Amino acid sequence: MASPREFEYEKLTVGLLYTNEDLLSSVMKELTNEFGPVDLVSESYCFSAEFSDYYDAEMGGTAQRRFVSFEKCVDPQRLAQIKLLTNAIEARHALEGKRRINIDPGLIGPGKYVMATTKNAGFRIPLSDGIYAELSLIYSRKEWVGFHWTYCDVKSALVREFLTKVRSVYLRQRREFK
Repeated sequence: MASPREFEYEKLTVGLLYTNEDLLSSVMKELTNEFGPVDLVSESYCFSAEFSDYYDAEMGGTAQRRFVSFEKCVDPQRLAQIKLLTNAIEARHALEGKRRINIDPGLIGPGKYVMATTKNAGFRIPLSDGIYAELSLIYSRKEWVGFHWTYCDVKSALVREFLTKVRSVYLRQRREFK
């Protein structure tokens, strides 16, 4: 019989949807105060034009998207707590109950990218406090592979290329853990 072991730390990322660069800058300061320095930042892209204008009305403009990763790896057991914290940041910056920024935390392990969400679905695993984990991508045969439920932008070449860079940094860090 196998014995349980401690979880290996994983690489924390966040996806940010925003319409205002000044707000993004302010939120990034809050995130780095909480999680430490950022080590990688993706190019920004127009989420509204390339994928969906779903967030435009709520955010009051054309939604842009970018991803960042943090230098320090985290215990994956913290994912629900991290999502609750990012939800609180979103709420602090909301106007009249409408979000002005959307923060999607995720974790990269050696072979997976998992995102946290408050939305339940058959393919999501309950964590705690109303937060679910979604296996969004797996790393197989030297590339990220999505599922039919994976968000379209997460499956895009730009995001997968960024996550590959993050994974490479993580694998170097992982050797240091051992």
